[in-house]
Amino acid sequence: MRLEDLRAPFAGLGDGVWIVGGCLRDALLGRPVADVDLAVAGDASALARGFAKARGAGRFPLSTEFGAWRVLGGDLPYTVDITPVQGTGLGDDLSRRDLSVNAMALPVTGPPQLVDPHGGRADTAARVLRAVGPGSFAADPVRVLRAARIADQTGFAVDPGTARLAREAAPSLWTSSPERLRDELFRMARSPTAWLALERLDGLGGLGVLVPQLEAARGVEQNAYHHRDVLGHTLEVVEHAGRLAADPEPVFRGDAARLEAILAEPLADGLTRGQGLVVAALLHDMAKPATRAVQPDGRVTFFHHDRAGAAQADDLLTRLRAANRLRAQVTALVRDHLLLGFMVHRQPLSVVQADRYLRATEPAATEQIVLSVADRLATDGPRTTPIQITRHLDLARQVLRIHLALLDRGPIRPPLPGDRLAAAVGAAPGPWLSEVIDRLRERQLTREVTPEAAVRFAADWLSIHGTAVKDPHEQ
Repeated sequence: MRLEDLRAPFAGLGDGVWIVGGCLRDALLGRPVADVDLAVAGDASALARGFAKARGAGRFPLSTEFGAWRVLGGDLPYTVDITPVQGTGLGDDLSRRDLSVNAMALPVTGPPQLVDPHGGRADTAARVLRAVGPGSFAADPVRVLRAARIADQTGFAVDPGTARLAREAAPSLWTSSPERLRDELFRMARSPTAWLALERLDGLGGLGVLVPQLEAARGVEQNAYHHRDVLGHTLEVVEHAGRLAADPEPVFRGDAARLEAILAEPLADGLTRGQGLVVAALLHDMAKPATRAVQPDGRVTFFHHDRAGAAQADDLLTRLRAANRLRAQVTALVRDHLLLGFMVHRQPLSVVQADRYLRATEPAATEQIVLSVADRLATDGPRTTPIQITRHLDLARQVLRIHLALLDRGPIRPPLPGDRLAAAVGAAPGPWLSEVIDRLRERQLTREVTPEAAVRFAADWLSIHGTAVKDPHEQ
């Protein structure tokens, strides 16, 4: 896209309005532009109102702190954010920005003369990210995350001096708004190469500050089934999870299209289910440093890191003000990420065994299968053999196939409503009833169960167990 083409939707807005920010960088690179920022020397609210009306678009306030508005829809080819010029004028505004490639401006009317006081055009051509000034990151530590994300998005190298400034500012990340930290983290999770963005963030000193348990994971050695420390393994799992969400076919073969469609469904906080899976992959082993132990025989163990990690993930996402649905999904994925691996020695599974696993891992059963595969693919230690990985992948394909078949079948209704079943056997409803209905459901997976057969089953169950339900693990 040419700079002149970028200006076309804003013809007639008059003087004192400039296109600013990363859209100019992308236009100079000839890349598609989806979002445009306007800086206005005047009333941004009034300009947004008139502009939205003229283009048949909608508008809403974006930031009360900066007086920003967003305009979208209508005949606009971009989402447009309109913000008052900050400071004493355009030059002061640009000097307050983070990176030179984001500190350019283009007037919407008159000659298309690029305003570039910090060398952004040359840095764009050189494909380098350079801080506007020595205080750029200290003034706003969230820019550490932005730099990592933009480096991933553009493929630009981070100037060494800029990387040093980012590392110096990184320890102050949590002095920033949790919502802004969340938004930047989730924007990285939306990247097709999220693992590279997170690796870049780690190189800038930000990952271990944002998630302190991952800093503690650096250098933590694992057992002989792993070839990397806990942090390295985590980033490798993120990579496998991201690749599988984008293209499941290499592992899941004929079911790949169905799986890809499910993972593309929206979840929360602007993330799809597959992108939520990336967040879970980042956090799945976060409790390993706290649970590491060496047994008398020399074995390294991380007992209960799944449960402890679920609590830590819940705390972190609560602190980041993540949506409840996303927090619940990620927490469930962390809590149950070991379960499928424990079942490898039981295969081939029966439909009932697979169903028990799927019900135990709801509402994240689909993502849990993929996370388990990503976790397994990231193990390549001296004691790992190809057959171990192959058997795990075979199990995952088998369980996914059953999962999809059950989704197609739809809800399995009890042969009799619970109250009628209890009345038919002359017992008061209680915990026993839930257990009986569960066992009837498992029979319904493979055969038809009539109401009469359900009553006989319930009566037999009560004759053996009574109304006290035992722990199924003790049976």
